[in-house]
Amino acid sequence: MTDVLPDRLSVDPDSPFHDADLLAKGIGVRFKGEEKTNVEEYCISEGWVRLAVGNRVDRRGKALTVKLQGPVEAYVKGE
Repeated sequence: MTDVLPDRLSVDPDSPFHDADLLAKGIGVRFKGEEKTNVEEYCISEGWVRLAVGNRVDRRGKALTVKLQGPVEAYVKGE
């Protein structure tokens, strides 16, 4: 069975684009053809990813991120 991945997905539980069940299955993201493991959020149609910047956090305890533009591919790991 092939899962249909959403256009936009976030690991932040406060985000409206968060899907815990889908994230539990294991989602992989390729950005510009390179596997990324520190993706906090992605949008395939707009072509961007938000990547965590090291282990830095803001005053609310959320990871600091940088938004990068480019081709994005998302897939379910193990398929």
